Amino acid sequence: MKCWLCGFSLLMCATAFSQLQTCPANINFSTGDLTHWQAYTGNNRDGNGPNAIKKYYDSLSSSPNGTLGASVILEYNLTQFGIQIVRQQGRDPFGGFQTIPTINGYQYNYSILLGSTAVSRGIASQNTNTGGVGTQTGNLGGYIRGISYKISVPAGSKSEPYTMTYAYAMVLENGTHNSDQQPLFSAKLSTHDSVITCASPSYYLPTSSNVSPGARGATLDTTAARKNGFILSSVPTPNGDPVQNGAPVHLRDVWTKGWTEVTFDLSPYRGQQVTLTFEADNCIPGGHFAYAYVALRNSCAGLDISGNPEVCVGSDIVYSIPALAGASYQWIVPQSWQITSQTDTSNIIHVIAGAQPGFIIAKEQNSCAKLQDTISVKTLLPGKGGNVAGDATVCAGDNNSTLILKNSFGNILKWLSSTDSVHWQDISNTAASYDAVNLDKTTTFRALVGNGNVCVPDTSSGATIIVDPHSVGGKLDPAKSFLCDGEDIGSIIKLAGQTGDVVNWQSSVDNINWSDFSPQFTNTVYAANGLSVSTSYRTIVKNGVCPADTSSVASVQKIDVPFPQAITEPDDTTICYGATAQLNAVIKIGTSYTWDNTSTLTNQGNGNITSTPNYINAKATPLSTTDYVLSVANAGCPNLLLDTFHVNVLPEIIVDAGNDTSVVANQPLQLNATANQEGANWFTWTPSTNLSDPNIPNPIAIFSINDDVIKYTVRASTEIGCYGEKSITVKVFKTGPDIFVPNAFTPDGISNRVFRPIPVGVGSLQYFRIYNRSGQLVYSTSQIGQGWDGIYGGKPQDTGGYVWMVAGTDYLGNKIFKKGVFVLIR
Repeated sequence: MKCWLCGFSLLMCATAFSQLQTCPANINFSTGDLTHWQAYTGNNRDGNGPNAIKKYYDSLSSSPNGTLGASVILEYNLTQFGIQIVRQQGRDPFGGFQTIPTINGYQYNYSILLGSTAVSRGIASQNTNTGGVGTQTGNLGGYIRGISYKISVPAGSKSEPYTMTYAYAMVLENGTHNSDQQPLFSAKLSTHDSVITCASPSYYLPTSSNVSPGARGATLDTTAARKNGFILSSVPTPNGDPVQNGAPVHLRDVWTKGWTEVTFDLSPYRGQQVTLTFEADNCIPGGHFAYAYVALRNSCAGLDISGNPEVCVGSDIVYSIPALAGASYQWIVPQSWQITSQTDTSNIIHVIAGAQPGFIIAKEQNSCAKLQDTISVKTLLPGKGGNVAGDATVCAGDNNSTLILKNSFGNILKWLSSTDSVHWQDISNTAASYDAVNLDKTTTFRALVGNGNVCVPDTSSGATIIVDPHSVGGKLDPAKSFLCDGEDIGSIIKLAGQTGDVVNWQSSVDNINWSDFSPQFTNTVYAANGLSVSTSYRTIVKNGVCPADTSSVASVQKIDVPFPQAITEPDDTTICYGATAQLNAVIKIGTSYTWDNTSTLTNQGNGNITSTPNYINAKATPLSTTDYVLSVANAGCPNLLLDTFHVNVLPEIIVDAGNDTSVVANQPLQLNATANQEGANWFTWTPSTNLSDPNIPNPIAIFSINDDVIKYTVRASTEIGCYGEKSITVKVFKTGPDIFVPNAFTPDGISNRVFRPIPVGVGSLQYFRIYNRSGQLVYSTSQIGQGWDGIYGGKPQDTGGYVWMVAGTDYLGNKIFKKGVFVLIR
C-alpha cells in the first residue's frame, strides 16, 4: 500500500494512512457492550423486512431504551434475552462450536448472540393446532432481532481498501415451511438509498416450497443444506411440536452451521456513510426458532491472510482469508511448496511446506470487491532426534554411566527416562551428554530434539542402562542335618531366597578353610552323602556385574550309627473297591517303626523290634487310593528310613437292579440291571429260578401260582474280577392284575408316610389323583411308585377324609379304574 502524502514527511504519511484505515469505534464489541450500535426486536407476522413490527433501541440512549452500555436486550414482549454480548468462551448446545471463534490462528475477543430458542407457537397452541401437517392457522408471527452500525467510511483514495471482516455461526430449526418463511440469519450492507447486494447474504434451510403460505410439510433440501455447510444436530428441539395427534413431540430437526469468516471492501464508499445490519428471524408462522453468533475484527486495512509465517518443512499448513460472497480466489505459494486443496473456489488452502522460503499471496474478487494480501514465510528444517549411545550394564546403587547424543539436528529440549518404556519422565538437561548416576532399576534414556517453535520435536532412539540388583547369597535349608553310616541318600540341601546365579558350592570341615567344588557345581540342590567326617556347605552367588555374595551355612553332622535298613514290597499295587492289599516288610536294621493312615490297616505290628530281621505282613483296606508310609528308626541315628506303599483303589462298582416290585402269576416281568462303569459288563443273577437267562443284564422272569416272594441278587463284574451287587424282591399275587390302595396313612409317622397306589400286573398308570373334601385336586401323578406326602401348596393338610381315583392299564392291555376314600391321620 502506498501513501500519496509522503512528500511532507514519513510521520505525516503514516498518520494519514492510519486515519484512513481506522475501524469504527466498538465495531468488535471491545467495550463488552452495544455502545455505538443500534438494536431492535420485533415480530414478523406481517413479513420480514419493512413489514415487520420492530422496537428500536437507539445508539444515543442508555438502557432500557438505548444501547449505551447495554450488554443484553430482551426478546420482543418477553423476559428472555434476545440479544446479548458473549464475553466468555463456551460451547453452543446444538452445534458444539465455540461461542467466541478462533479462525486459523486469529482469536476474536467477543461475539454477539442474536436470538434464542423462544417461539410464539406455545402461546397460540390452544387455537392454532388443527392436528394435521400443513394446516396450522392463527399465525402470531416469529420473533426477530437485529443490530446495525452506521459506518462513516474515511475519505481518501478508493484504491486503498477499507474492509470489514466478520465471522458468523448459526442454529436454525427446520419449520418445513416454504423457503421464504423458514427461520433465517441475514447480513445487510446498505447506503442511504440502496442495498449493496454482493455484501448482503441470507442463510436459511431451503425446502421444496410446495405448501401454502404459513403451512407446514415442505420437504427440506438436505443436499443443498449440507452443501451450504449445515449439519443436523443430535440434540432435539426444546419446543414441543403439537402437530402429531395432539401429543407434543420434541423433534430432532435442528441444523447448525459452524463459524465462517466473511469480508467486504468499503473503499468505493470513501467519504460516505453505510449501514451494516445483522438479523436473526424465527419462521414467519412463529413456531420454529433461529439464532446466530456474530464476531467482528478490529482490522480494516484490507485483506489479512491468517496462518503461521514460520513453518516447518514438510508440515501440513492451513492458510485462510475471510470469504467474499460469490468470489473467485487465487493463491500463490513459494516454489517447492505443494498445494493439496482447491485454489480457485475456496478461501482456505492446505499446503505442504517446502524447503524454500518466500511469499504467500492471496487474491479474491467478486462483483464489488477485489482484494489481495501478501505475507512473508520463513521455513525451518525439522529437528532430528539422532541416537543416544552408551548402553551399559551396572550394579544397583553406586553407579555412573555417561550417555551421548549423536547424529542429531536442532536444539536439545530435554532428556527423557523410563523404567518400563511406557511412562516417561522429563530430565532438565539440554546438553548433548548426560550422566546417569545411582540407578536402582533398568532405565532407558532418550533425548527430545526440536528446531524452532513450529516444528514438531523428534525423539532420539534410546540407550538402555541395565541395572543388576545386588547379589544375594540366600539361605541353605536345612541349616543342620545328619548323615548316619550306610545312608545311601544323604542330606538334601536346598538354596532359596538368592538373587543371582550359583557360581559354585564350597565345603569346609572347620568352617574356616573353604574349598570349591571340583568340578564346578551350579545347581541349587545338593545331596551330601559318603561323608567320613562332619562337613559344612555354602554357595557362591553372583548376579550380573555385581560382586558375588555367599549364602548361609548348612552343616551335615556325621553320626557313627548304622542307618535303618528294610526291604518292602510291593511298592505299588491296585485293588478293587472294598478289597484288601497285602503290605510286606522285612526290617534288617532298626529298633522301632511306625505307620501312617493306620485307620485302614490291620496286622501292622506294634512298632517294637526285638530282633532282626523283623517281618511285617500288614493288610490295607482303603476305600480310596492311599499312600502308606512305613517309618523305621535305629536308636542313635536321628534320620528315619521312609518307605511308601502306594495302594491304588479302583472306583466302586454301583449296580442298579430296579425297585422292589409286585406281579401276578404268569405275568412276564422284565428285569434290568445297570452298572456305573462300562467295564463292569459281566452280569450274573442268583437264583436263576424263573429267569430266561441268568447271565444277561435284562432277563425276563415268569412266575407260577406256586411262587410267593423271591429275592434276586445281580452281580456286575469286570475282567479283572472287581464286582458290585444289588438285590430286588418280587412279590407274586395269585389274583388277576389290579391296583391296590390303602385306606389310611400317617405322613408324620414312622412308617406309611406316603400315600401311593400298589399296582400289580399293571404296565402303566394313567393317573392317580387325590381330592380334598371341597373337591379341590391336591395331588396328581402318572408315575408308578410315586405318592402324596400330605403337603399341598407348601402347607401340611388337615386330618380327615380324602377321595382318591386311579386309572391304569395291565400288562394284557386291559383298563383298570378304581376310586375310594382314605383318612389322613396326624
